[in-house]
Amino acid sequence: MRRCTIFHTVLLLALAGGLSPVHALTQEELIAKIQAAGYSQVSDVKSTAEGITAKAARNGKAVTLVVDSSGQIKERN
Repeated sequence: MRRCTIFHTVLLLALAGGLSPVHALTQEELIAKIQAAGYSQVSDVKSTAEGITAKAARNGKAVTLVVDSSGQIKERN
């Protein structure tokens, strides 16, 4: 019975928090998604108010990325 209560509490919190697809990814999956978009040397992955941020390189240039709640990858200036 206690497991069922814990499960329902966790499920309720997840739904109330509006878990998005990007938050459901593991860090390894997120890095793979960023690399598939053409970036390399992905590091310093952090969760912030604006989304998931990371440092990476593209065409030899260092960039800072933001992955928003819909999973879109954008370079931050």
